[in-house]
Amino acid sequence: MDEKKDEIMEKNTAEADIGDEKKDGITENTAEAVDGEEKKDINPEESTAQSAGENKEETEGAEKPSDAAEPTEQEIGESVKKEPSAPKDATMESFDIVSLHPGQVVDGTVLTVTPDELIVNVGYKSDGIVTKDEIAFQDGKTVEESFHEGDKIKVEVLKVNDGEGNVVLSQKKIIKHKIWKEIEDAYQNKKEVTGVGKEVIKGGVLADIRGISAFVPASQLSVRYVADLSTFVGQDLRLRILETDKRRSRVVASQRVILEEEAAEQRNKVWDNIQEGQKITGEVKRLTNFGAFVDIGGVDGLIHISDLAWGHIRSPKEVVSEGQKVEVLVLSADRENNRISLGYKQTKPHPWDNIEEKYPVGQIFEGKIVRLASFGAFVELEPGVDGLVHISQISDKHVNKVEDVLKTGETVSVKVLNVKPRERRISLSIREAAEKKQEEAPRQKESPYVKEEMTVRMGDFFPKSKKTEDKE
Repeated sequence: MDEKKDEIMEKNTAEADIGDEKKDGITENTAEAVDGEEKKDINPEESTAQSAGENKEETEGAEKPSDAAEPTEQEIGESVKKEPSAPKDATMESFDIVSLHPGQVVDGTVLTVTPDELIVNVGYKSDGIVTKDEIAFQDGKTVEESFHEGDKIKVEVLKVNDGEGNVVLSQKKIIKHKIWKEIEDAYQNKKEVTGVGKEVIKGGVLADIRGISAFVPASQLSVRYVADLSTFVGQDLRLRILETDKRRSRVVASQRVILEEEAAEQRNKVWDNIQEGQKITGEVKRLTNFGAFVDIGGVDGLIHISDLAWGHIRSPKEVVSEGQKVEVLVLSADRENNRISLGYKQTKPHPWDNIEEKYPVGQIFEGKIVRLASFGAFVELEPGVDGLVHISQISDKHVNKVEDVLKTGETVSVKVLNVKPRERRISLSIREAAEKKQEEAPRQKESPYVKEEMTVRMGDFFPKSKKTEDKE
């Protein structure tokens, strides 16, 4: 037993010497760890843990002398842990360099502007390039007119490296994404968007909505049929999105929907305020054989041919024309059947007003025969004022048939025999007008010069000869 104890003591003493040497190595590692803290290149915790681990393996099972002057492994480890450690990537983070990937949207600053491209700083280790093809222009402006150095710009990464170390960027895609978002929002919320007619294609017109093409079918361009669709090219269109498919870049829109909604709103407004006897200004939209249709603010009213003029007319064209502004009187309004009757002649002075002053009895006037009857002929003195020439007043001779003597459209002289304003009747006579004209026929007027006898002899006009004087 004593021999075994002696062997163990010798072994422990040898291992203790080896441990002292390792402790010196640990101390050197601790000093290197402190230096690493200043250089921020070595992690002192890893170094200390590694040194302590190696020391632990070599000194495992050895007893520590009670009077050892060197610090123990635990004291060394604790002293190392108390030292502050520096972040491993502090140097890289101080540059704040971003990482990029295709499809990423980043904010940048314009560094250089050329006619063909933009150089943009996006915070990456190399600058980005936006070519002219990837720029969304407005109002036909150039690159140099659209951007300036120092401008902030939002771009999308197309390529992180184009092979020459440059980042390839796109501004157009950002704008398109934004516009698509607005179009989809307009579709969901039934908002109006503005487009410009670009070209006529089969079945309709292509409209440009800030760079996005939208198809507008021919039937959706107007509330009325339009034969020539080219009239919409270059024109602003008020559009409602009917269909959208971003994946297929498909947009279908309508202008007619908006126009119909506005027309319905306007019609309701007209019907809420219209009253019989009201005077309204409208525009003649269409002429027919039986009258004229007038737009009075979103609702069409009809002026019957009999209400266009006080006199007889054969066609509405004799009084009004399409596109003409007219003042009309509301004769009747039927909202249930959507019918409005208008009068045009009712806004003009009535021709029978002061009729006795205009056509006094006994006076002769010119008129046009407008209608023949078995009992006489109706003569128009002015539009709206017709007088009757009885068959007995046509001629001083017997007349069997009126049409044997007179013809429609013929101009005749008539004498006013009688005027009845209340009954709106005027009696006329062709016969008496002719008699009166004969009575008032100009007689042969005498010469205003006084006839005097000649007191001058003919000889006074001829000088006497000398021979004659000598004889005298």
